[in-house]
Amino acid sequence: MSLIIGVTAYPQTELDLVDVTNLDSTIIVEIKYATADNFMGEILYSANICLLRKPVALKLIRVNQSLRKKGYGLKVWDAYRPLAVQKKMWEKVSVPGLVANPEFGSNHNRGAAVDVTLVDSLGNELEMPTGYDDFSRKARSNYTNLTEAVLKNRKLLHDEMKAKGFIPIRSEWWHFNDSEAKRYQILDIPLKNFILKNPRN
Repeated sequence: MSLIIGVTAYPQTELDLVDVTNLDSTIIVEIKYATADNFMGEILYSANICLLRKPVALKLIRVNQSLRKKGYGLKVWDAYRPLAVQKKMWEKVSVPGLVANPEFGSNHNRGAAVDVTLVDSLGNELEMPTGYDDFSRKARSNYTNLTEAVLKNRKLLHDEMKAKGFIPIRSEWWHFNDSEAKRYQILDIPLKNFILKNPRN
């Protein structure tokens, strides 16, 4: 199997991606596309697994470690996404800015983007502007008609992520791209390839 997008095609391998929880078990993983609780209303992933390129995973771990010192932590809603899933999403919502065009790919397809939120020391989600997959104005990273507590929580998340090399996007307060995302090529490795290597899933 070879890549169909990227500067140069090369053989795909599972070794390009790592399971973040194998490196830091304190990061909570609740992948929304492994459930029907998402804008598609259906299960798109065959496993509740957080896969990222290793350098990206290490950055995320540093964010979590910093937050834990302050009494908080991270919950991951999405990470690596196979290109085949991206195509399925685009078929339903072909709106640039809301869903990435699979012709160019998403940084999720590169294993270089994460969707995250904050949790407290007990793992409870903190109040944020919206829930996941919200396409309203309130989901924008610069939306300000929010309570002081929500603004504070969003700022904490964004400040911590940016300090470790992630870049937020305007339309989704929960989405962060690795600052070097474009160095990685797009992958279409099915998640089922990783299930056999991760029996806990």
